[in-house]
Amino acid sequence: MNLRIPGPTPCPDYVLEAMGREMINHRGPEFQEINQRVTDNLKQVFQTDGDLFILTGSGTGGMEAAIVNALSPGDVVLSVSIGVFGDRFAQIAEAYGASVVRLTSTWGTAADPEAVWNALKENPAIKTVLVTHNETSTGVTNDMAAISKVVRDADKLLIVDAVSSLSSLPFFADEWGCDIVISGSPKGWMVPPGLAFVSVSPRAWDAFKEARMPRFYWDFGKARTYYERLQTPWTPAVSVYYALDMSLQQMLAEGMESIYERHARIAQKARDGAKGLGLSLFADERFASNTVTAINVPDGVEARAILQQMQSDHQVILAGGQGTLDGKILRIGHLGYVTEEDIALVIDALGSVLPKVGFQPTGLLARGG
Repeated sequence: MNLRIPGPTPCPDYVLEAMGREMINHRGPEFQEINQRVTDNLKQVFQTDGDLFILTGSGTGGMEAAIVNALSPGDVVLSVSIGVFGDRFAQIAEAYGASVVRLTSTWGTAADPEAVWNALKENPAIKTVLVTHNETSTGVTNDMAAISKVVRDADKLLIVDAVSSLSSLPFFADEWGCDIVISGSPKGWMVPPGLAFVSVSPRAWDAFKEARMPRFYWDFGKARTYYERLQTPWTPAVSVYYALDMSLQQMLAEGMESIYERHARIAQKARDGAKGLGLSLFADERFASNTVTAINVPDGVEARAILQQMQSDHQVILAGGQGTLDGKILRIGHLGYVTEEDIALVIDALGSVLPKVGFQPTGLLARGG
């Protein structure tokens, strides 16, 4: 099976084998050793010298944790959204009583740093900015370096959803001045679902002292207290820790620059392959993601038919659109454990399926070019 969705992503055999180990005492020295090693290695990828905590939960859990540890009911928040997951961030903040100002870009485009600056100038009551670095629902990556500079210049707290970017795209939490950054295991980390990762800056700890949103399971204060003895407040997903420990060691051995270059090369192959079949890309190519490619479904063709035949005929599993894009786009995930051959198989399968669902490929690849 060629699982090519934006997550969960395929896992290498060595990661799956690591998960098969017997359980250990999560309050004992063996887990403490693993927890410290994994945390230190995550900090290398996050590019942070600050605190970093591993939470047992999904990426969305990490987003909720960021909100409740940094904000109070009534706080004014700027939500910079370019898709479904940007909207989700705003919804979480609203659910806990924040007053959310929305800055929404046309789906398929990236957020404009100047528009972020203007929104902050127009509403000085804004305390915190929420941004999605890489939006898997649209296949777009925001320019975090530029956006973070604007937020820093305005002296606002910056919370970043980097769930589908960290580990696959360059990210510099401290250099960019990101106060809370969230990622999750089933993306480019090549690990099954079950863990969220959050980095917390000194400015975020200052906000934590004032935050009054209710929290218990997600309390960063508890996480910090327990990590002082290399433990977690609650029972961790021990098997996923095993997997993450192995994955991180392999990633750092490969080298992060090499990983970023590999993702860029494979993403370009996916985009070129789709266009070579006569398909059009949904995302503005200037900001196209290197972890997921969104493709417009041709007129007169049902997205569901393509997805079904890709799986039944070729064992290739793609993702459809979300929200208002349901039935309008297809998404190819290419993050984490992925090779150029995997993407070549996807493009070949698409070339075979499209004529069967009513679209005749017209590009160079269709003509054997």
